[in-house]
Amino acid sequence: MPIILTVNTGSSSIRYQCFEMVGEVCLATGQIDRLNSATPELSYRRHDDANYQLELKAQPYEKWLPLICATLTDAQYGIINDLSAITAVGHRVVHGGNYFSSPALITPSVEALIEQHADLAPLHNPFSLRSIRASAQVLKEVPQVAVFDTAFHQTIPAYAHVYPIPYHFYQEYDIRRYGFHGTSHRYVAQRAADMLGQQIESLKIISCHLDSGASVTAIDGGKSVDTSMGFTPLEGLMMGTRCGDIDPALIFQLINQHQMSVDQIEQMLNNRSGLLGISGVSADIRDLLDHLSEQEAVNERVLLALNMFCYRVSQYIGQYAATLGGLDVLVFTGGIGENAPRIRTKICHKLGFLGIKLSNQQNGAKGREKAIHQDQAEVKVLAIPTDEGLMIARDTLQLLQQVPDPPNPVTEFERLISLVEERDQASPKMDTEKHRIDAISRANKQQVTTEDPFSKTPTEVGPRDSNLNSSVVDSSKTNKDRSVQVGEPSETIEEEPLVAPSAWLSVYNKTPNKTD
Repeated sequence: MPIILTVNTGSSSIRYQCFEMVGEVCLATGQIDRLNSATPELSYRRHDDANYQLELKAQPYEKWLPLICATLTDAQYGIINDLSAITAVGHRVVHGGNYFSSPALITPSVEALIEQHADLAPLHNPFSLRSIRASAQVLKEVPQVAVFDTAFHQTIPAYAHVYPIPYHFYQEYDIRRYGFHGTSHRYVAQRAADMLGQQIESLKIISCHLDSGASVTAIDGGKSVDTSMGFTPLEGLMMGTRCGDIDPALIFQLINQHQMSVDQIEQMLNNRSGLLGISGVSADIRDLLDHLSEQEAVNERVLLALNMFCYRVSQYIGQYAATLGGLDVLVFTGGIGENAPRIRTKICHKLGFLGIKLSNQQNGAKGREKAIHQDQAEVKVLAIPTDEGLMIARDTLQLLQQVPDPPNPVTEFERLISLVEERDQASPKMDTEKHRIDAISRANKQQVTTEDPFSKTPTEVGPRDSNLNSSVVDSSKTNKDRSVQVGEPSETIEEEPLVAPSAWLSVYNKTPNKTD
């Protein structure tokens, strides 16, 4: 009876789910929001709909993992008797760079690579790493697995993922399109095939993950062939607070003519642009739609923000229909994609030439898995609630069933000691371990050929990104020896009993809430 805990961390929230993998039943789900405020909020729901919401006190990030465990083992609302019931923990990690095209057992080498990409996903990777280390402290020998958002997009061909800047930046520094939301896109693509009763290998799918962060992905035969986000999550669609695609020369204009620093520009483009920057009202599309409904006079900036968002999604759908050479299925997912019929209608308004025709009646559904196209439409349009947690749990269990026998423990111990010594002697240059990793990456890159319409012979289209899961991740099945860490460890986690805080006791004396 494998039980998998999945953890999805960010700078301001943590989402978690606990699955019984026989039947893939979600036993419990929870979310801790507003982590940066003085009063974070916890919401918890059990499989039988017993649920509660609590206001908590702020505490160090590492303390939230013990709290999560307490909710799962609580005598009244918990779903397991002891933490030993947990088979493994699956962590969502946003950025895995070129190194991971599949999930990875978390070892010191994997931790080092997650840390190495922290600057490319600053709101996610550092917090994933802190959660991973906290899990190791609390759950001891329970295996942990990293599932990377970027992994699904490793199949994007070189002509789509290489940027048109001097090539050596790609060769030497791996500057390229990576893409994100990969776990979500992969889940809804497979679910779409299941709903239609077709093999995913036969389908051309465009998946629109629309939320505060948003991306569109072209999926051909189950493989990602292009996606709107790029080197970082800033590229692509206009989002809640991110600008998406802009002219890069605007940055030089802001520096030279408006005396803005690079840090100020980065903050503006990531945190004060998008729907918030245009509307001046909110980054949440629900607030903008409500604002239009409540105002007698139309707020032109709110209307402009909504039109811009829908216009840009439509653009990418048209672009990716050309990329795929046709379109069988269009999928909407994410908070906006699942719950905003008016936005879906606006996006599809001018896409009839592609065979996309929505049914007004079917499209009125919110938050449910449903076909929303007209009966005779050429392209099937589906609204599918994403389930990244389930996908992470599946990947975690599958990896654990495939993990090879552990290496010689003496060899592994010597390697870890050598790694620590190298870090202690670190110079301004990258340490030896990273050179070793990069060397393996370059050695594993392979040249692939394809029929090039611009020449008479097959030509090289670029290196295929390597996956170091087998070459770098050579530690044992479990994290038994955590005494040697790669990277600077976060603050020490004090030992504490894994029981519900006393502040919760008044909640437990009440009848659990029931909701439909």
